[in-house]
Amino acid sequence: MSPAATEVIYWRRELPPADAEPIGDHTLEAASGRVPDTIAHRDELWHRCYDDLMRQTRRRLEQEIARLGGDCAHVLEEAIDTRHDGVTAEAWLHGRFTYVLYHRPETSLRAGSG
Repeated sequence: MSPAATEVIYWRRELPPADAEPIGDHTLEAASGRVPDTIAHRDELWHRCYDDLMRQTRRRLEQEIARLGGDCAHVLEEAIDTRHDGVTAEAWLHGRFTYVLYHRPETSLRAGSG
């Protein structure tokens, strides 16, 4: 299969397949792992948190697509902010993602014709 045939998450300007039918709007929240909240290596730590947040988001979106009976999702908006725990001196990123869940009719037809 080509990469486009297996794609299930479309980000902002990426368009879902033309035959996909919207079946609902949803919101997903995810968080990165925590890192030491220090001024040293701040950029490196931010990038590590961002990469982890996006991994967590992709994993959660794939789970939600399957759980809700969809075939793909189109993320329309995202809001990412930093979180801080003064007691543990840790920081992390929190993301809120709004997406449209889609169903592809031919996917259901193929699944039922086995």
